[in-house]
Amino acid sequence: MTAPDPVLVELAAAQALPPDEARARMGELWERATDPLHRCAIAHTLADQQPDVADELRWDERALAAVADVDDARVQAAGAGAQVAAFLPSLHTNLADDHRRLGDPARAREHLALARDSIGALGDDAYGDLLRSAVEHVQAALDAGSTDRLPSAPST
Repeated sequence: MTAPDPVLVELAAAQALPPDEARARMGELWERATDPLHRCAIAHTLADQQPDVADELRWDERALAAVADVDDARVQAAGAGAQVAAFLPSLHTNLADDHRRLGDPARAREHLALARDSIGALGDDAYGDLLRSAVEHVQAALDAGSTDRLPSAPST
């Protein structure tokens, strides 16, 4: 059995803090992180803590950039799943939603297409269902021309 990754444990603990404290703690984790898996996880989580959508987009972009340097062996060693490919639907769905909320439907559609292209990496389980549902919620909001935060957004 793999021991829990200490940085991912710290990240999970930071999520339980009040928003300002959570952002500060995650910022500290980001500053000291050199492992691309850690940087991806921290940025992806920190994006959801941002009160401003432009800041959320910047963190989501950092997460996507970091995942490019993560391989399946590293994901498995950290006990964070089996494949890096399973990270992509969430990363692209979040980016699609950021662009939608910022009034950039073309970029939102690009990332929704990438989310759909990568969704096959997800299992037929609660997490996979959650992500498939998130893609549909973002698509519906985009089709409606809404730039409002979705009630199902992680940071609400």
